[in-house]
Amino acid sequence: MRTTRTAAAALLTAVALTVTAAGCSSSGGKDSENKATHTSGGGKPAATPRMTVAMVTHSGEGDTFWDIVQSGAKVAAAKDNVEFLYAANKEGKEQAALIDSYVTKKVDGLIVTLAKPEAVKASVAKAVAAGIPVVTINSGGQHSKAFGALGHIGQDEAVAGEAVGEELTARGKKKALCVIHEQGNVSLEERCAGVRKTFKGTVENLNVEGTNMPAATSSIEAKLQSAKDIDAVVTLGAPFAAASVKAKQSAGSGAEIDTFDLNAAVVAQLKAQQIGFAVDQQPYLQGYLAVDALWLHKDNLNVIGGGKPVLTGPALVTGKDVPVLEELTARGTR
Repeated sequence: MRTTRTAAAALLTAVALTVTAAGCSSSGGKDSENKATHTSGGGKPAATPRMTVAMVTHSGEGDTFWDIVQSGAKVAAAKDNVEFLYAANKEGKEQAALIDSYVTKKVDGLIVTLAKPEAVKASVAKAVAAGIPVVTINSGGQHSKAFGALGHIGQDEAVAGEAVGEELTARGKKKALCVIHEQGNVSLEERCAGVRKTFKGTVENLNVEGTNMPAATSSIEAKLQSAKDIDAVVTLGAPFAAASVKAKQSAGSGAEIDTFDLNAAVVAQLKAQQIGFAVDQQPYLQGYLAVDALWLHKDNLNVIGGGKPVLTGPALVTGKDVPVLEELTARGTR
């Protein structure tokens, strides 16, 4: 597993924070170690007052990435004596309405994604004005501070895209197709822009209907049939890697499939050499640290990262990383 130099220090910091936070449970020590599991959190919850934390994301139906984010959040919530609530909608207006509903319920903390920042800006402002601490994760990190959030947890999407562009160049690729599965998502656009910035070849964006996988597969297949010189397909989410593998086969293309994000299916495809490499932004860590950040702030007025973004990626993983990743993805933590 190769971590880009720009994110290496931040990744080490994030991991250290996770380990430190895990030691804050009321049980602690060796007994806590023996009881803990990777699915329930194990042990006794923190001896702090019960609090409620809600997470509102831009996830579309069937996006397994957010299952991993929730896994991390739930483990931290069990440890921190937190009731964890989750809601999602890929449309900015509906996501904003969900945020508003949690403000009305007077939750103790909010975790929000900023994929469509202008659509949720007013709702985040309402939460902050109501005295509800907000942590942003995953997307739109450049807007987090201006919106009044305590901080942002995720990868720098531009840096991640640049790492992919460099890797494609190192692999001798000449023409890449960057598949955007949600139009208007600033993070996805930043990824493709990053690829274009460092890749020595050419990059063409392709917008597909992310919530309709058969249609998305057909769009990728049609593009590969009409542009035989495409020798790399970069997908921006794990589910679309499988769709691209299928489209490549149907189109008779020799393009290499590479992807952002990781799940068990991507690891299996890496093992089968159907995918060249994947970009891991550690979604489990995003969920875990976000809940922990709100708990630490309420209990001790801590601010993880000092108000600056806490990076969880990118790291590039290839077939050689499969043996260790198989176990981790199987338990839903990577």
